[in-house]
Amino acid sequence: MSDAPAPAPLLIACALGIERLALRGGVPRGAEGPVTVLRTGMGPRAAERSVTRALGEPALRGAAVMATGFCAGLAPGMHPGDLVVAEETRGPAGATTPCEGTDLLVKELVRAVPGRTVHTGTLTGSDHVVRGHERSELLATGAIAVDMESAATLQSAVRRGARPIAAVRVVVDAPEHELVRIGTVRGGISAFRVLRAVVPAFFEWHRSLLLPRR
Repeated sequence: MSDAPAPAPLLIACALGIERLALRGGVPRGAEGPVTVLRTGMGPRAAERSVTRALGEPALRGAAVMATGFCAGLAPGMHPGDLVVAEETRGPAGATTPCEGTDLLVKELVRAVPGRTVHTGTLTGSDHVVRGHERSELLATGAIAVDMESAATLQSAVRRGARPIAAVRVVVDAPEHELVRIGTVRGGISAFRVLRAVVPAFFEWHRSLLLPRR
């Protein structure tokens, strides 16, 4: 019988059913450690409630947390299907949460989806869908992308105790490519496929955090 400790669990949190469908389709067989794909519902309050509740379960105590799904790009030149790796998330009230393993995630994402652009920087939060002039206002704060759940997800995770956290988002619309409804145009379909394709990168990030530190 092995005396090795059981691998730490991984919680992958998203807001929408279509995101969860993409994520579950990308989970590789034989993933190391227990994995939960959690649909939190839309908005920061829903994310906070769902993540706090999930991490209170014995099976997920100490879990690494990955916030993911779709986002809106803020910078000119961003396109649907681009990837955003957060160096930090920033809540609507300004509180920031630093992420771990950014460089590794960029490397693995480039490997998973060759040719896709990967952006790194601040992922800011909002309590509503951002449109028009609000994009430029958020860009002026130094953020490169916005979504409604990542900041709340990671803030809730660290409140439950120290753990590895990260956020990776797929751009579904951008200043020159605004969407009205996800999945009804080419940009939404492209983002769905990219999200499904990058899931193995999350497991490499998770696996690297389980390796002994030298």
